[in-house]
Amino acid sequence: MTPPALAQAPVLAHVTRGAVVESVHRASVAVTASDGSVLQAWGDPHDPVFPRSSNKPLQSVAMVRAGLDLPPHHLALASASHSAEPFHLDAVREMLAAAGLTEADLQNTPDLPYDPDERDVWIAAGHAPRSLAQNCSGKHAAMLATCRVNGWDIATYRDPRHPLQQLMAQTIADLAGEPVAATAVDGCGAPVMAISLAGLARAFGRVAAAEPTTDEGRVADAIRQHPEYLGGTRRDVTALIRGTRGVIAKDGAEAVYAVGLPDGRGVALKIADGGQRARPVVLAAVLRRLGVESSAFERLESAPILGHGQPVGAVVAADLDGTMSVGGSTTHAG
Repeated sequence: MTPPALAQAPVLAHVTRGAVVESVHRASVAVTASDGSVLQAWGDPHDPVFPRSSNKPLQSVAMVRAGLDLPPHHLALASASHSAEPFHLDAVREMLAAAGLTEADLQNTPDLPYDPDERDVWIAAGHAPRSLAQNCSGKHAAMLATCRVNGWDIATYRDPRHPLQQLMAQTIADLAGEPVAATAVDGCGAPVMAISLAGLARAFGRVAAAEPTTDEGRVADAIRQHPEYLGGTRRDVTALIRGTRGVIAKDGAEAVYAVGLPDGRGVALKIADGGQRARPVVLAAVLRRLGVESSAFERLESAPILGHGQPVGAVVAADLDGTMSVGGSTTHAG
């Protein structure tokens, strides 16, 4: 089997302990221009990846195109990997009730809350894993509501052949400007569609720059207005959206991050080993390089390595001028 391009991705983060680089993280990054072309890249921007939950805003666009009409905070929750804070769970229940459904109709994998603090509270209260608490319950509630609007079967809404999933695949391909490369099963049980990092960046740039009255613009505005519903009050993706003018963003499992800038540029990255600790650090470095200003950078770049409970090192971004590619051609900068 040919090794995936990620295996040869450049080292974009160092993990230090004292004065020693203890570990490194390889990553691929794509930056697209407002016209969708690849502006800058580290690693192969065209190799397919599973964006995991970074696909969710694109899937929300598909549902709005299918006639789903939600208030903005519910639409942000449809795009979310939420922390299972009480306001998240209340909003999921509201979405289901508005469609004449209940938690029993959710088919996402039962789980404990994503947020560690909320997980502790949940367990202390004696609760078992539930679909409601799992971080994708907002998306699943929205998928069920979309099926209700269109008269589609709700029992099979996770089937890749279902009209909803077919529409999602078509919408992702449309926004990414490339066909879906593969379909598999995500952690929540719904289909996940693979596209390249360039396609993911391109899609986020298009959604971020869309006119507010369009389907894409409605999703973007909902995310900007209610970033706490997209993530949670203690999440770096929420801090990034709050602290950066006009952006939309979405984190994903296996260390994926996607950002759309209001001028139509897009950024998408994947840490090769799937480890989350380098994900926000590398993203902040790329955004700084692009001239983006944000009050959230200090938060994203804070990744201490502890020894006896005290900071003794950090996860830090490597020199991005080391190895990069422009338009897909690899260059080695001085």
